[in-house]
Amino acid sequence: MTETAHDAGALRERALTTLVTARDRTTLLTSCVADPDLTAQHSPLMSPLVWDLAHIGNQEEQWLLRAVAGQEAIRPEIDSLYDAFEHPRADRPKLPLLPPGEARRYAAEVRGRALDVLESTAFDGTRLTEAGFAFGMIAQHEQQHDETMLITHQLRRGPQALTAPDPDPVPLFTGPAEVLVPGGPFTMGTSDEPWALDNERPAHRREVPPFFIDTTPVTNGAYLAFVEDGGYDDPRWWAPEGFEHIRRHSVTAPLFWRRDGRQWLRRRFGVIEAVPPHEPVMHVSWYEADAYARWAGRRLPTEAEWEKAARYDPAGDRSMRYPWGDADPAPEHANLGQRHLRPGPAGSSPAGESPLGVRQLIGDVWEWTASDFLPYPGFRAFPYREYSEVFFGPGYKVLRGGSFAVDAVACRGTFRNWDHPIRRQIFSGFRTARSEAP
Repeated sequence: MTETAHDAGALRERALTTLVTARDRTTLLTSCVADPDLTAQHSPLMSPLVWDLAHIGNQEEQWLLRAVAGQEAIRPEIDSLYDAFEHPRADRPKLPLLPPGEARRYAAEVRGRALDVLESTAFDGTRLTEAGFAFGMIAQHEQQHDETMLITHQLRRGPQALTAPDPDPVPLFTGPAEVLVPGGPFTMGTSDEPWALDNERPAHRREVPPFFIDTTPVTNGAYLAFVEDGGYDDPRWWAPEGFEHIRRHSVTAPLFWRRDGRQWLRRRFGVIEAVPPHEPVMHVSWYEADAYARWAGRRLPTEAEWEKAARYDPAGDRSMRYPWGDADPAPEHANLGQRHLRPGPAGSSPAGESPLGVRQLIGDVWEWTASDFLPYPGFRAFPYREYSEVFFGPGYKVLRGGSFAVDAVACRGTFRNWDHPIRRQIFSGFRTARSEAP
């Protein structure tokens, strides 16, 4: 076997594995509840689960069957129904959506044909097929919608539908509270990660002054001190528009928290439990994260600071794929892939620590940064503007690092997520930073 044939075989196997992993998860998320729960809208912020299911199949059809293989459309009449830009989420229940059984059959037919396309596609043709990019893009797209569907499950009222083992307990973290990240340039973004998406590209040099960053994400216990100190009532800590928002919507604590006498409880996938003090805080908006950081005398890290803390190896003066190196994530590195339905305690996954000593930069909770979502110098939209370009601007803040709900295929040291600064239903937390004293 030639080296080229060997490389193609390895790419084909990787694409097959990621596609199958994503579909297994989609099946779990759409089979653990009855059909009425699939067609119901559990929050105006989210689509009905059955919309996500058919949308996953439709995107796969458009890109793998039509764009890569040149096949005729299976169901061209449904394209507009599952166009995320044509219909806001709140309006999707009113559309003539495919019912659950038909949506399952459609997605399965597309997948069967897509696997045939995978077997016959050469990986040295167009940019869309180079290194199997289109297959990686579709696997990432499905996993992103799986995370979206998991958010819908969290918002759903009713008995518990999903179960998973808890992360292994770890000793209480007693390491340093913060880590110094040295000043100087580093390489941000990527030009050679085969399945990186357009907003991660191209690699470019960034100058970052020295700064300190939290060793672990901010915990529930630390955030509770802000709540109990009246943080939600004090406009000193809040961006004006953020304070106006929480006043208007009576926000007084992270989403899904409630006080029961002297105890704080939370709802997590249908289960009511005490808020665990040593777990990273979750379901907070950018405004809440920013207010906490101000209250604590600190700030949110910029996106460039976050990435340098996560990827920079001072020994080799290079940027790595992940905090632990270039190897793909393993369970000991990070809490990913919905293996658990919660973050691990602060200080978990020491094998995933960065060379500078920062922990849990990948997995557990998405981390808000101070930065707006903007293109990198030399950005080019690919393969369509609607993936990234239409979102660039001050209306969206960048989140980094993934969460327990993210699959490894859709999470890298360069991976960028973004959302409105008011959003709280996402699995979002944060860590804080401060500039080095002059």
